[in-house]
Amino acid sequence: MAWRNFYNEIKGLKVKELPNHLKPKLSIEYAKEAVQRGLDNYHAKYIQTSSIDPLYHICFGGMIFSYLVALPEERRHLEHQQHAKEHGH
Repeated sequence: MAWRNFYNEIKGLKVKELPNHLKPKLSIEYAKEAVQRGLDNYHAKYIQTSSIDPLYHICFGGMIFSYLVALPEERRHLEHQQHAKEHGH
């Protein structure tokens, strides 16, 4: 949805107008406001409604994060195992 809204905003602009349109959106202040809006929307959607979904988000997010952290080491182990198998060890 956000990409569609962004596209609809810029499709009517001329190329010369595009930098002036994008510059405010690339500022630190705009990013902070966007994050705050996202947190406010999340709070209104899940926290205020006493939903169990935030617990699921934490659990699944933690599992995905731990998998991604452990992935490089697992890949090294698998490469070492494959190398040992190819050389008869």
